[in-house]
Amino acid sequence: MTNPRTVLTQARQGPVPENWRVFTKKRGKLSGFLRGTSDDPDPLLVITPGEAIEYKDERKPPAIVDFDDLAGITLKATARTSSGSMLADLDVWVDLNYRDGRKEKWQSASFADDLQTIQAFIEAYGVHKALQGRY
Repeated sequence: MTNPRTVLTQARQGPVPENWRVFTKKRGKLSGFLRGTSDDPDPLLVITPGEAIEYKDERKPPAIVDFDDLAGITLKATARTSSGSMLADLDVWVDLNYRDGRKEKWQSASFADDLQTIQAFIEAYGVHKALQGRY
């Protein structure tokens, strides 16, 4: 695993390797002010060939998923509808199964509505697993 702060800094400053996926968005001024995070760097999710690293704000350390620690992953989803509406709210995440028996739900803290983050995570994990010969 690489140093998470180094990965985040490189992703902010660019350029990054072609096999990295970088997701960022501007922190809203009002929400940042109300949460006390307006001076923090913008949220950032970096998915490399070996890990996913997410920075949300300075209150928490970066969230890290090291693909070497995983025994497998499973895509999960639920949909909720309300009566009188034809629209559904879709919630998508990845169940992480660790080699040590732990299980966790992974969904980006800052980009939960961006399904491309889930796709990028699954693709990167699949490539990692294939390159490690664990398929």
